[in-house]
Amino acid sequence: METSVKTLILSPKKVQQKIARIAHQIAEQNFEESELIIIGIKNRGFEIASQLAKLLTTIDVDFKISLLSLTLDKRNIKNAEVTLSEPIENLDNKNVILVDDVLNSGKTLIYAVKYILNSDLKKLTTAVLVDRRHRKFPIKADLAGLTLSTTILEHISVEFDNAGTSVYLM
Repeated sequence: METSVKTLILSPKKVQQKIARIAHQIAEQNFEESELIIIGIKNRGFEIASQLAKLLTTIDVDFKISLLSLTLDKRNIKNAEVTLSEPIENLDNKNVILVDDVLNSGKTLIYAVKYILNSDLKKLTTAVLVDRRHRKFPIKADLAGLTLSTTILEHISVEFDNAGTSVYLM
């Protein structure tokens, strides 16, 4: 039985730098707004979204920041119920940042966008920590911490522990 090799590609310090860069990009792109809604796709996407929201509060921004979670079953995405931690109508005429940890085929992100578009958004931006560029669906990350070319057989693992967030190639 083969054991998989786990290679560190982003240390906790590097992840924080990537998230800080994305936070500054969000601040620059939304400086004229009064409110910004950050939606993290549960579980790991929500963790990244939480870190982004926390960092945005340390940047001198004049907009209110709301953090929401979106839940869907990534393994049974076609038939899964999608739920948002607030009523979808609360997104009307708002700028939304949709966050996930890794963008691979685009399936999770596109189903999340499909659900969010049930509201009348002002603007939607997608953000991911790692973009693998293995698209099967017509969606892209507007903001990405790291764009990485991998083979389809390789796996990206985003892990959270007391030391922080790390990204591994397996």
